[in-house]
Amino acid sequence: MTRSTHSALAYGTCTLVGAGPGDPELLTLKALKAIQAATVLLVDDLVSEAIVAFAPKSARVVYVGKRGGCKSTPQAFIEKLMIMAALEGENVVRLKGGDPFIFGRGGEEVEHLRAAGIAVQVINGITAGLAAATSLGLPLTHREHAHGVVFVTGHAKPGDTGTDWRTLAATAHSARLTLVIYMGVSGAERIQNELLTGLPAATAAAVIQNASLPNQRHLITTLGRLAQDIQRDQVASPSVIVVGDVVASLALAATHPDIERAA
Repeated sequence: MTRSTHSALAYGTCTLVGAGPGDPELLTLKALKAIQAATVLLVDDLVSEAIVAFAPKSARVVYVGKRGGCKSTPQAFIEKLMIMAALEGENVVRLKGGDPFIFGRGGEEVEHLRAAGIAVQVINGITAGLAAATSLGLPLTHREHAHGVVFVTGHAKPGDTGTDWRTLAATAHSARLTLVIYMGVSGAERIQNELLTGLPAATAAAVIQNASLPNQRHLITTLGRLAQDIQRDQVASPSVIVVGDVVASLALAATHPDIERAA
């Protein structure tokens, strides 16, 4: 019998679940219920074990790590695993750090699942950029300091020229936008140099590593010293970089004082 003669209801299901930035208390109730109902979990590298522990003991857990700068499970292989498990009638949960649709490649996975006739649902999670800023008491859109916020990746896919940082800097300056940069630590020097073409060197910046987790660290600096201070304090991935006047809008408490430095 060919696949076309089956209905999607004959298969299992697949749910893309946003696990949030790491703190299990930041899971939504809907995400928790999905994890607890899973028979197969495909887990990203940045999902904490405390969250995986919510899965039934009978569930099969497969770790499919994907982290910038490290050896990663090929995306095509992950999609194949999801489809195969769902075709076998499993209740598949693809557990992804942050939100599946914000730099999580969730859109690609939904397309492949639907093309295979698999029912798919997406459950949002708190994205790392928001959690990182909130952990410092930093409002990304404080109306006295920003008219909007841009979430942008510092890591382009192979063959892609990536973000036009010069244009973005000019726009952020004229429109008073906060920049939240994911996966930007390894390319911080290049990003800094490009942003300085349109933003003042004195523009405030923050770098938050391991947002929401007990080992969170953060650095407060300026755009002009961003790469230098990241290297000095050995801030590493996973980190979020926030650039904009909102960073300077508050007298930030040293919630995690081990790295907090002022330029």
